[in-house]
Amino acid sequence: MQAAELVSSPIAQVMNLAADAGGGAALDQVFIMTAATGVISIALLWIAYRHRTFKSNWLEDWASWLGRIGDRPTWSVIPVFLFITTILTAFLGFIWDVSLHVGRGRDDGPLANPAHYFILVGLFFLFIAGALAMILPRNDDRSIAKPGMAAIRITRTWYSPVGGILLAACGVYALVGFPLDDIWHRIFGQDVTLWGPTHLMLIGGAGFSLIAIILLLHEGFLAATVSKQKNQTPPGGPSKLFGWTVPAWIAGPFMTKLAQSIACGGLLIGLSVFQVEFDFGVEQFRLVFQPMLMIGAGVFGCVVARLWAGPGAAFIAVIFAAFIRTIVAVLVGPILGEPTNTFPLYLGIAIVVELLALIPQLRQNAIAFGAVAGVLGATVGAYGESLWVQAMFPIPWPSSMWPSLLAVGIPIGIAVGMTAGLFARALEPRPLPRRAVRRSIVVAMILVVAGSTLWGLSINVPTSARATLHLTEAPQVDGFRMVTADVTVTPTDFISDDPEWVTILAWQGGGNDLRGLVVDPLEKVGPGHFRSTRPFPVSGSWKTVLRIQDGDTLTALPIYMAADPAIGAAEVSATPHIDRPLGREIEVLQRERKFDHPAWLFSTATWIVAAMTIALVWVLSWGVARVNQAYFPREGDPPLRFQGARKASGKREPEPVDA
Repeated sequence: MQAAELVSSPIAQVMNLAADAGGGAALDQVFIMTAATGVISIALLWIAYRHRTFKSNWLEDWASWLGRIGDRPTWSVIPVFLFITTILTAFLGFIWDVSLHVGRGRDDGPLANPAHYFILVGLFFLFIAGALAMILPRNDDRSIAKPGMAAIRITRTWYSPVGGILLAACGVYALVGFPLDDIWHRIFGQDVTLWGPTHLMLIGGAGFSLIAIILLLHEGFLAATVSKQKNQTPPGGPSKLFGWTVPAWIAGPFMTKLAQSIACGGLLIGLSVFQVEFDFGVEQFRLVFQPMLMIGAGVFGCVVARLWAGPGAAFIAVIFAAFIRTIVAVLVGPILGEPTNTFPLYLGIAIVVELLALIPQLRQNAIAFGAVAGVLGATVGAYGESLWVQAMFPIPWPSSMWPSLLAVGIPIGIAVGMTAGLFARALEPRPLPRRAVRRSIVVAMILVVAGSTLWGLSINVPTSARATLHLTEAPQVDGFRMVTADVTVTPTDFISDDPEWVTILAWQGGGNDLRGLVVDPLEKVGPGHFRSTRPFPVSGSWKTVLRIQDGDTLTALPIYMAADPAIGAAEVSATPHIDRPLGREIEVLQRERKFDHPAWLFSTATWIVAAMTIALVWVLSWGVARVNQAYFPREGDPPLRFQGARKASGKREPEPVDA
């Protein structure tokens, strides 16, 4: 026992030291998460084996019951029911987690943060939802179960729907982000930002999963329709819901449109997760990213909703997204007592899309519709969103930002709008454009988004600017020392007349009334002269910073920083008179980060994560095209004609059969 302790103790000490220093999780927590992953994987394999070999029928019985409710193949119904619960669980955990980091700072480990349990459960069940779509197809006569005409062969007799594979892939991509995130923090320290590369994997996998679930819904609809045509069953018959007969007009068009609209509302939520730092007012990157992200998410979600689900669907999607976001914001803020976030509304973009769809000639060309919707969404729609931002968000959009906003927003809107139109076209009962056309659209979208992002990340750090602060004592709040500030920046012409922000940010301090976050846009009283509009804390564990963004200039200075022995950082005191240089903002806000690594190492790791993300987008694009081409391979084919399987090795493959 003593020998084992001598061997294991240094390893554990190093790993735990890395965690204490903001550089990764403790070893025991890594083992727990790894064990949980292994147990879930083994359980899924066992369920798959028992179900596919007809040794167990409980999954089939449960699936058949839910399948009758949805009037769809079981493999497209069960995952949707499970997905709705799990994605909402993960989203609640995500917003709660960001709020905890904003209000309280870094974690002691992945299992020390209660929000992480919601995220982990949600992501595990996201993967399980995809796995169930792959496991469920089987036939009682033990013939080959091929779930639809686009199904992918996994083994000699096992086929899986495309949407199930894509959904599982999104879950795996997100879950892989957890161990990679720990490795990342051990190398580069704690980058306390939503936009850390491995953080983007976690939220990106969940966000992109909405595309997979929409495809799975559509794939199930196609398979059910083909099965009815093959068996000469009239569509739209009465359905049963918990023993009650549901009228055909409700169970058919009405419920289908509602389900599609809600799915697109989920898509809006999923694509909005990249903006959450802006929702809290702790954005660590240029403000122009906020309208860029709003335009991209809003145009994609609203275009797909309107073209796929029909008139009014964009409004239903926006209302559903706002409803869910409001519930989560209230739960995390007033109920759990953490910082409260606001969220984009997308109403301006939805209005533009719905009005544009009144032009029949344009609506019938999905890709052209998406391009025009992108232009109008990036201009008229963005202006509508700016009114909401002005009224609700901590930091409004200045008029000086609009030239940059339009310069990147319009290309983003066009590229994303055309991609959304292409996706909506794939959900129509007709073939996609030629491969060269659709590949060009997806590649152009990736290049435009990547180019705009790289441009937005380019910043200017001043070398000779300074700020002088005169602090005045104010009454304590939650036992913390509170002050107001009179700020003078030199040279006085360093800041333009209309900067993106000049704010004081205090965060990660806790408290019952303050809730760990104070964002104060300063009042301008003269050239280079500003004054705070509310008291802010400068004691305890708070990190209080003066922040300036003006065009591509992004800079900050610390007002007060608590001592942090874990990373060897001394206290930065808030004396009554402060005169400090303005420097690189990331070094102030992300105090726990390590900058003593080779530049190539960080760049290489970032590009690896970027390549993985592009690969996921490409796989999703491939899956969408595969489903469309399986059912509509040629122009002029009758809608949903049962094609039968292609010949292989001189033999005809088994006919597609619904499970």
